[in-house]
Amino acid sequence: MPLIALTGGIASGKSTIARRLAELGAVVVDADQIVRDVQAPGTPVLAAIAETFGAEVIAADGSLDRAALGAEVFGDPEQLARLNAIVHPAVRAESQRRFDDAASTDPGTVVVYDVPLLVEARVDDPWDLIVVAHAPVEERRRRLVGIRGMSEQAAQERIDAQVSDERRLAIADVVIDTSTSLEQTLAQTDELWERITTS
Repeated sequence: MPLIALTGGIASGKSTIARRLAELGAVVVDADQIVRDVQAPGTPVLAAIAETFGAEVIAADGSLDRAALGAEVFGDPEQLARLNAIVHPAVRAESQRRFDDAASTDPGTVVVYDVPLLVEARVDDPWDLIVVAHAPVEERRRRLVGIRGMSEQAAQERIDAQVSDERRLAIADVVIDTSTSLEQTLAQTDELWERITTS
Protein backbone atom coordinates (compact mmCIF):
# COMPACT_ATOMS: atom_id res chain seq x y z
CA MET A 1 0.00 0.00 0.00
CA PRO A 2 1.67 3.24 -1.11
CA LEU A 3 1.46 5.85 1.67
CA ILE A 4 1.78 9.39 0.33
CA ALA A 5 2.10 12.54 2.44
CA LEU A 6 0.60 15.63 0.83
CA THR A 7 1.45 18.98 2.38
CA GLY A 8 1.59 22.66 1.54
CA GLY A 9 1.21 26.08 3.07
CA ILE A 10 -2.12 27.81 3.55
CA ALA A 11 -3.81 28.60 0.20
CA SER A 12 -1.24 26.50 -1.67
CA GLY A 13 -3.82 24.45 -3.58
CA LYS A 14 -3.28 21.33 -1.50
CA SER A 15 -7.02 20.64 -1.20
CA THR A 16 -7.41 20.80 -4.99
CA ILE A 17 -4.71 18.15 -5.37
CA ALA A 18 -6.26 15.97 -2.65
CA ARG A 19 -9.68 16.13 -4.34
CA ARG A 20 -8.17 15.13 -7.68
CA LEU A 21 -6.30 12.19 -6.16
CA ALA A 22 -9.54 11.04 -4.51
CA GLU A 23 -11.31 11.25 -7.89
CA LEU A 24 -8.55 9.10 -9.37
CA GLY A 25 -9.03 6.42 -6.72
CA ALA A 26 -6.86 7.31 -3.73
CA VAL A 27 -8.12 7.06 -0.17
CA VAL A 28 -7.50 10.54 1.24
CA VAL A 29 -7.09 10.80 5.00
CA ASP A 30 -7.57 14.43 6.06
CA ALA A 31 -5.47 15.45 9.08
CA ASP A 32 -7.60 18.55 9.72
CA GLN A 33 -10.75 16.40 9.87
CA ILE A 34 -9.04 14.02 12.27
CA VAL A 35 -8.13 16.97 14.51
CA ARG A 36 -11.81 17.99 14.55
CA ASP A 37 -12.88 14.41 15.26
CA VAL A 38 -10.47 13.82 18.17
CA GLN A 39 -11.51 17.18 19.69
CA ALA A 40 -15.26 16.45 19.52
CA PRO A 41 -17.43 16.76 22.65
CA GLY A 42 -16.96 13.81 24.98
CA THR A 43 -13.46 12.94 23.81
CA PRO A 44 -10.45 12.65 26.13
CA VAL A 45 -8.65 15.23 23.99
CA LEU A 46 -11.32 17.88 24.53
CA ALA A 47 -11.35 17.14 28.27
CA ALA A 48 -7.57 17.57 28.40
CA ILE A 49 -7.77 20.85 26.46
CA ALA A 50 -10.38 22.19 28.87
CA GLU A 51 -8.30 21.11 31.86
CA THR A 52 -5.16 22.74 30.43
CA PHE A 53 -6.56 25.95 28.98
CA GLY A 54 -9.68 26.53 31.06
CA ALA A 55 -13.45 26.39 30.60
CA GLU A 56 -13.38 29.55 28.47
CA VAL A 57 -12.17 27.52 25.46
CA ILE A 58 -15.35 25.41 25.56
CA ALA A 59 -18.43 26.82 23.80
CA ALA A 60 -21.91 26.84 25.37
CA ASP A 61 -22.87 23.71 23.42
CA GLY A 62 -19.89 21.78 24.82
CA SER A 63 -17.81 21.93 21.65
CA LEU A 64 -14.36 23.44 21.33
CA ASP A 65 -14.35 27.20 20.86
CA ARG A 66 -11.61 27.26 18.23
CA ALA A 67 -11.36 31.03 18.18
CA ALA A 68 -10.89 31.20 21.96
CA LEU A 69 -8.30 28.42 21.89
CA GLY A 70 -6.54 30.09 18.95
CA ALA A 71 -6.32 33.32 20.94
CA GLU A 72 -4.66 31.38 23.77
CA VAL A 73 -1.98 29.72 21.66
CA PHE A 74 -1.43 31.95 18.61
CA GLY A 75 1.96 33.61 18.89
CA ASP A 76 2.79 31.81 22.16
CA PRO A 77 5.18 28.92 21.44
CA GLU A 78 4.93 27.52 24.97
CA GLN A 79 1.13 27.36 24.91
CA LEU A 80 1.16 25.95 21.39
CA ALA A 81 3.57 23.23 22.51
CA ARG A 82 1.20 22.33 25.37
CA LEU A 83 -1.70 22.06 22.91
CA ASN A 84 0.33 19.99 20.45
CA ALA A 85 1.36 17.60 23.22
CA ILE A 86 -2.33 16.87 23.78
CA VAL A 87 -3.52 16.76 20.17
CA HIS A 88 -0.68 15.30 18.10
CA PRO A 89 -0.51 11.83 19.76
CA ALA A 90 -4.28 11.39 19.31
CA VAL A 91 -4.10 12.50 15.69
CA ARG A 92 -1.18 10.14 15.04
CA ALA A 93 -3.07 7.17 16.52
CA GLU A 94 -6.30 7.93 14.64
CA SER A 95 -4.55 8.54 11.33
CA GLN A 96 -2.72 5.20 11.68
CA ARG A 97 -6.03 3.49 12.39
CA ARG A 98 -7.46 4.96 9.17
CA PHE A 99 -4.35 3.94 7.17
CA ASP A 100 -4.72 0.39 8.52
CA ASP A 101 -8.44 0.32 7.70
CA ALA A 102 -7.71 1.34 4.11
CA ALA A 103 -5.00 -1.31 3.78
CA SER A 104 -7.21 -4.07 5.19
CA THR A 105 -10.03 -3.12 2.79
CA ASP A 106 -7.73 -3.11 -0.26
CA PRO A 107 -4.01 -3.85 0.24
CA GLY A 108 -3.22 -2.22 -3.12
CA THR A 109 -4.95 1.07 -2.40
CA VAL A 110 -3.06 4.36 -2.53
CA VAL A 111 -3.45 6.26 0.74
CA VAL A 112 -2.84 10.01 0.72
CA TYR A 113 -2.41 11.77 4.05
CA ASP A 114 -3.47 15.39 3.56
CA VAL A 115 -1.45 17.04 6.34
CA PRO A 116 -0.68 20.76 6.65
CA LEU A 117 1.77 20.33 9.55
CA LEU A 118 3.93 17.59 8.06
CA VAL A 119 7.21 19.44 8.61
CA GLU A 120 6.22 20.34 12.16
CA ALA A 121 4.87 16.97 13.28
CA ARG A 122 5.28 13.96 10.96
CA VAL A 123 8.21 14.49 8.61
CA ASP A 124 10.14 11.43 9.83
CA ASP A 125 7.29 8.96 9.38
CA PRO A 126 7.91 6.24 6.74
CA TRP A 127 6.22 7.90 3.74
CA ASP A 128 6.69 6.36 0.32
CA LEU A 129 6.50 9.83 -1.22
CA ILE A 130 6.21 13.39 0.11
CA VAL A 131 4.29 15.70 -2.21
CA VAL A 132 4.38 19.47 -1.66
CA ALA A 133 1.80 21.82 -3.16
CA HIS A 134 3.62 25.07 -3.83
CA ALA A 135 2.78 28.60 -4.84
CA PRO A 136 4.83 31.70 -3.99
CA VAL A 137 3.94 33.61 -0.84
CA GLU A 138 2.63 36.57 -2.87
CA GLU A 139 0.17 34.32 -4.72
CA ARG A 140 -1.00 32.60 -1.54
CA ARG A 141 -1.51 35.98 0.15
CA ARG A 142 -3.52 37.16 -2.88
CA ARG A 143 -5.75 34.06 -2.63
CA LEU A 144 -6.34 34.56 1.09
CA VAL A 145 -7.38 38.17 0.52
CA GLY A 146 -9.31 37.69 -2.72
CA ILE A 147 -10.94 34.31 -2.13
CA ARG A 148 -11.17 33.99 1.65
CA GLY A 149 -11.76 37.67 2.37
CA MET A 150 -8.88 38.16 4.80
CA SER A 151 -7.11 41.46 5.31
CA GLU A 152 -3.55 41.72 3.98
CA GLN A 153 -2.24 41.70 7.54
CA ALA A 154 -4.29 38.69 8.64
CA ALA A 155 -3.24 36.79 5.52
CA GLN A 156 0.43 37.52 6.15
CA GLU A 157 0.12 36.52 9.81
CA ARG A 158 -1.38 33.16 8.83
CA ILE A 159 1.44 32.58 6.34
CA ASP A 160 4.10 33.66 8.85
CA ALA A 161 2.70 31.28 11.49
CA GLN A 162 3.60 28.30 9.30
CA VAL A 163 7.03 26.92 8.45
CA SER A 164 8.85 28.55 5.56
CA ASP A 165 8.49 27.43 1.96
CA GLU A 166 12.20 26.59 2.03
CA ARG A 167 11.74 24.06 4.84
CA ARG A 168 8.72 22.54 3.12
CA LEU A 169 10.42 22.28 -0.27
CA ALA A 170 13.51 20.73 1.34
CA ILE A 171 11.56 17.58 2.26
CA ALA A 172 9.68 17.21 -1.05
CA ASP A 173 10.03 14.19 -3.30
CA VAL A 174 7.55 15.82 -5.70
CA VAL A 175 6.58 19.49 -5.99
CA ILE A 176 3.31 20.41 -7.68
CA ASP A 177 3.43 24.02 -8.85
CA THR A 178 -0.02 25.48 -8.23
CA SER A 179 0.84 29.06 -9.16
CA THR A 180 -0.49 28.95 -12.72
CA SER A 181 -3.83 27.55 -13.88
CA LEU A 182 -6.14 24.98 -12.32
CA GLU A 183 -5.75 22.88 -15.48
CA GLN A 184 -1.98 22.75 -15.05
CA THR A 185 -2.30 21.83 -11.38
CA LEU A 186 -4.65 18.97 -12.28
CA ALA A 187 -2.36 17.84 -15.11
CA GLN A 188 0.59 17.64 -12.70
CA THR A 189 -1.59 15.70 -10.26
CA ASP A 190 -2.58 13.26 -12.99
CA GLU A 191 1.11 12.76 -13.81
CA LEU A 192 1.80 12.06 -10.14
CA TRP A 193 -0.99 9.48 -10.06
CA GLU A 194 0.46 7.79 -13.12
CA ARG A 195 3.86 7.65 -11.41
CA ILE A 196 2.43 6.20 -8.19
CA THR A 197 0.23 3.58 -9.84
CA THR A 198 2.63 2.33 -12.51
CA SER A 199 5.84 2.15 -10.50
